[in-house]
Amino acid sequence: MKAYWQLTLAQLRIFLRNRQVLFWTLAFPIFLMVMLGSFLGDGNGVSVSIGVVDQDQTSQSKEFSNLLAKNEAVHLESSNSKEKALDQVKNGDIQLVVVIPQGYEAMMKDSANTKTFEVPVYYNETNLAVSQIGLTIVNSVIDGISKEKVNYTPSIVTNSSGIEALDLKYIDFLVPGILAMMIMTNNMNGVAGQIAAWRERGILRRMQGTTLKASTFIAAQITARLMLNGLQALIVLVVANLIFGVSVNGSWISLITFVVLGTLAFMAIGFIIAGIAKTPESAAPIAGFLSFPMLFLGGVFFPVQDMPAFIQPIVNVLPISHLSHVIRETMNVGTPFMELGSDALILACWAVGAFIVASFTFKWE
Repeated sequence: MKAYWQLTLAQLRIFLRNRQVLFWTLAFPIFLMVMLGSFLGDGNGVSVSIGVVDQDQTSQSKEFSNLLAKNEAVHLESSNSKEKALDQVKNGDIQLVVVIPQGYEAMMKDSANTKTFEVPVYYNETNLAVSQIGLTIVNSVIDGISKEKVNYTPSIVTNSSGIEALDLKYIDFLVPGILAMMIMTNNMNGVAGQIAAWRERGILRRMQGTTLKASTFIAAQITARLMLNGLQALIVLVVANLIFGVSVNGSWISLITFVVLGTLAFMAIGFIIAGIAKTPESAAPIAGFLSFPMLFLGGVFFPVQDMPAFIQPIVNVLPISHLSHVIRETMNVGTPFMELGSDALILACWAVGAFIVASFTFKWE
């Protein structure tokens, strides 16, 4: 037991003395979070750019434009030229063009007129999702004007009631992903490089010559890295709360449990890499080869649901995707631990399975 605590404290001293590595290990996730959060953190809404070509230039046509501009999702741009506005659509600068033809006000004032008056709308076919939103907005405005003109009173109306929902922004999605990324890189990449370096320098061989057991050595490594990961995760959460107002809506005990499971899983993978790699120089590329794809396939920066269907089976196997998911669900939604039991089980299986493999690949020299 004494050897275990001495090794744990020794490992922590190594971390703390190497201030350059410690600084960049912590600074890079915070820097990445602040940069992406500052640029994309509030990007949870959809904006539709609509160009209006008013060929009528009357009070009624201006009122039509004002009704469009009242919608918060609409960014309205006035244009004097239909051709210029259509070029903006072709270039992707705006999504729709609404042309208000001459005679619009005259039609509105002519109560006896029963003919249909067409308002041309041109939209971007290459961005149908946003264009459909814009068309819905324009059609609702035109429908409201038409009903008002004929004094139409509907016999059936909707009774709308608002439901308070979670107001989640991109930064709320990003912070849990940054935590998962930090746990992965600190343990998988860090363990692989450090153990390979110790083996090359003969430190592990000297340890083997003592009465020290391999289980004691590994337990001390796990404890030290759990303490370090917990401290780093806490610092990231404090910075995210102070700058962006991100908070933990769920149980802190669940969050700590998932951090522990993630640390164990990626440490075990790091020990496997350290056992396979012959030198520290080869350990880093192997760890990078595994960790780099996980950053994009593990739901760190964008939802895994947005990925192609043929990639989904691979994504569902990766430990980083389950780690980012459980941290995100705990922080953002407050999902109870038992509802995330399947993800926790997969992380535990990764930890146990990888440690079993590592026990066969680990070499003292």
